[in-house]
Amino acid sequence: MRIASLTTALLAGAAVVSLTLLSPTGSSAATSATDDTCPVREYAMGIRYQQSAHAAAAQLQSWSIAQARLRKAIADHPAQHDLAVVTDLDETVLDNSPLLARDLEACHTYTTWDTWSDWEVNGHPTLTPGAADFFRYADRHRVTIYYISDRFEENKSSTMATLRDLGLPQVTSEQVLLYGPTKEQRRQVAAADHEVVLLLGDSLPDFHADFDGATPDRQAELVARYAAHFGRDWVMFPNATYGSWRKSPLKAWDEPLP
Repeated sequence: MRIASLTTALLAGAAVVSLTLLSPTGSSAATSATDDTCPVREYAMGIRYQQSAHAAAAQLQSWSIAQARLRKAIADHPAQHDLAVVTDLDETVLDNSPLLARDLEACHTYTTWDTWSDWEVNGHPTLTPGAADFFRYADRHRVTIYYISDRFEENKSSTMATLRDLGLPQVTSEQVLLYGPTKEQRRQVAAADHEVVLLLGDSLPDFHADFDGATPDRQAELVARYAAHFGRDWVMFPNATYGSWRKSPLKAWDEPLP
C-alpha cells in the first residue's frame, strides 16, 4: 500500500451519519445522508467487498498460490537459507478494513490518510485468511521474510509490536522496512544477500518500479508486459478499498438506457 503525504480536514458537510455497511440490502441507517452531504459513500461497496466472504476466498486462493510457488522454489534451491520472500503488509497481510469502515460511518474520507497514523499505533488489524499458514511455512523452511510497507517509519515500533502480537515470524528491525526509500530500493536491500523468489502485494508498485506513478492506461500496458510473473513469482491480493486504480475512467456501454 502507498500512503500519500498527509492532508487534513473533514470533507465539507461531514456531519456524523450512520451507514449500515453490512446490511443485507446495502441501505443506510435511519439517519440517511445524500451524496452531497456524504460524498465518501461511494467507498461503501468496496469496503463491503473487502469484509466479505468473497474477498476471504480470494485471499485464501492467493496465499495458496504463494505457498505452492514457494514450495517449488525451495525444491529447486537446496540452499534454502539464501532464499527470501518480500511482502507488503496492508491489505496483503493485514486487514485494516475496520478503520476504513469507521471513517466512512463518520463521512470522513480515509484516502487523505490523516487517521492512519493513529490506527498504526492504537488499531488492531487482523491477518488476512491464509497469511499465518504461509509465513509459518516460510519460517519453518528457513526462508527469510522481508516486510516492506509504506507504513510510517516513526510508528515502526508499533507496527512491529502488531506483527508480533499476530504471531508473525522474523519481525526484526532489519526485516521490517517502512516508508522512506522507495519500495524498489527496499526490495534491493532484500536482494543484496538473498535470492528473492516471491513478491506479494495488493498494489502494482509492490512488484516493480515501473508501476510507480504510472497512469491507469500505462499500468494496463505494464501488466500485459509482465503477465508471466503473476501467479509465478508475483502474487496479487484483492483490495477494493483504495489504490491508484481509483483514478481509472469508467468504460461504459454507449447505448442509452431503454
